[in-house]
Amino acid sequence: MTAKLSSIALLAALTTAATAQTTPKATTTTPHHTTTTAKTVTTPPNIPKVVGLPRPLYTLRYIDTKIGTGAPAEERKYYTVHYTGWLTNGTKFDSSFDHPGGEPITFPYGAHRVIMGWDTGFQGMHVGGKRRLFVPYQLAYGESGRPPVIPAKADLIFDVELVSMSDTPPQPKTPPAAPTAPESPQKTVPTTPSTPTTPTTPSTQTTPTTPTTQTTPTTQTTPTAPSTPTTPTTNPPHPETL
Repeated sequence: MTAKLSSIALLAALTTAATAQTTPKATTTTPHHTTTTAKTVTTPPNIPKVVGLPRPLYTLRYIDTKIGTGAPAEERKYYTVHYTGWLTNGTKFDSSFDHPGGEPITFPYGAHRVIMGWDTGFQGMHVGGKRRLFVPYQLAYGESGRPPVIPAKADLIFDVELVSMSDTPPQPKTPPAAPTAPESPQKTVPTTPSTPTTPTTPSTQTTPTTPTTQTTPTTQTTPTAPSTPTTPTTNPPHPETL
């Protein structure tokens, strides 16, 4: 009888042990709150201290798509740049490749001649490099934008290429001279004959002077008839008288 009770007790103990191993214990999670200790921003002693963490208001982001092998970008230089600009919906609004001749543009870096995103967006680049700029509207055209091309508060995306950098603006390219037309054989344009000189009216011809009356030749002296020969006093013989 005792052995039988011991077996039952042993069986119960084994069952209890097995149940304890297979039944998962309920876990309780104690909720806790993580407290962030406010940090004091380091400021000079003469500026009133404030408590809190600085937060970015807006940032200029970029991706270098090609590392240039030329000189590093410097401030106070003239940058010659190719670019294409899009709105965030994919609308292209401008590109240097679409300008006449596909020429890049030149601007003085940091001189506020372009949007603020461009005045700082080339830092760290090298000549020949390419970069994609993600420009928030605060560093682009602001709250008002440039309607109708740039909407209000429009963030912009630019692909830029730093083509060259110089101390002075590059000289504008001289446009190629227009080809000259082949010379056609020059025709001799007949000169307009000068107005013929009106012949001057000959001065009144000198009326030939009436020849002076020819001197009537003096009446030729009529040859005097030979005087009748003097009849000889002796009459010739009369034939009857012979």
